[in-house]
Amino acid sequence: MRKVASVAKTGKASAVQASGQCVCGAVRFEIDVPARWAWHDHSQTSRHAQGCAYATYVGSWRSRFRILEGGDSLTRFEDAEARTARSFCARCGTPVLYERAWAPTMVNIPRALFAERTGREPRYHMSIDEQADWTYAGEPLAPLKGYPGVMWERPRRKARRQPDGMF
Repeated sequence: MRKVASVAKTGKASAVQASGQCVCGAVRFEIDVPARWAWHDHSQTSRHAQGCAYATYVGSWRSRFRILEGGDSLTRFEDAEARTARSFCARCGTPVLYERAWAPTMVNIPRALFAERTGREPRYHMSIDEQADWTYAGEPLAPLKGYPGVMWERPRRKARRQPDGMF
């Protein structure tokens, strides 16, 4: 891992931006809206890097991405085999950027770091064949009694067996 002095050029901003930040607020950034695209990444690598069932990213042209504050707080991990790099806040550990060598003009930012709309809804699913078998897939949920705001998946009832010799 190494420190990242600056990830993006400081360019002229468009009329509309979406801003984001890490958990502790040390790293602040913005992109010009609309983002290039947005997607859900179900790959094992992204699940491990983000610590979740799948990661949702917003892709932006590098020229439309700016670090406003805390560029010196970014630490970078480069995976030579995968030809990817992930930058995160050295202070709080928040993943901030995901870059791929085969797309040098793009940066990918976790969607959850933005407070505003980015101009793109995540409509694509990448590496769906690597989806974890424990990922929530839309099963019906019900409120858990005594725990406001908690929903749960009720266990499935076994079908009753008909006694032998009936009809």
